[in-house]
Amino acid sequence: MNTPRILTRAALLAPLLSLGVASAQAPSAQQLATATYVILDPVIEGNQNLVSADQRQSILAAMRRDSGGALKRRYPQATIAATPTANAIQVRPVFVAPNALLPWNKLGARLEFQTAQGQTYAVSDTFGISVLLRYRAEFVNYMYDQLATRLPR
Repeated sequence: MNTPRILTRAALLAPLLSLGVASAQAPSAQQLATATYVILDPVIEGNQNLVSADQRQSILAAMRRDSGGALKRRYPQATIAATPTANAIQVRPVFVAPNALLPWNKLGARLEFQTAQGQTYAVSDTFGISVLLRYRAEFVNYMYDQLATRLPR
């Protein structure tokens, strides 16, 4: 994947609405809502040594499952495909770990999108350690649900 432009909050709306090729009509929110998405292998950036190898594998599995689930909850008519198709939007879930689990550090999450035309976009946010402690086992699910709310309806 190309290095995506990082967009936070609702800033994802404008670029996503101009996804089509120059001569084509930009996809509508309805087209995005019914798109096929393929979840790529998730990535953990930052200090991966904060958790054990088993915990890391569990987190990566949750990232794949929960990012797809968040997209499906946002767009109930969308399809989450197991393998890429010609028109599928590829999505890479990213978790950004802090250097240390200290109360003032932030955890990051990002969803990187690549269209069939090769355009790349991302939506991201940061979360305090207190949010991790509040949601515990459901933290990854919560994180990607928050990112999905920034996608156009």
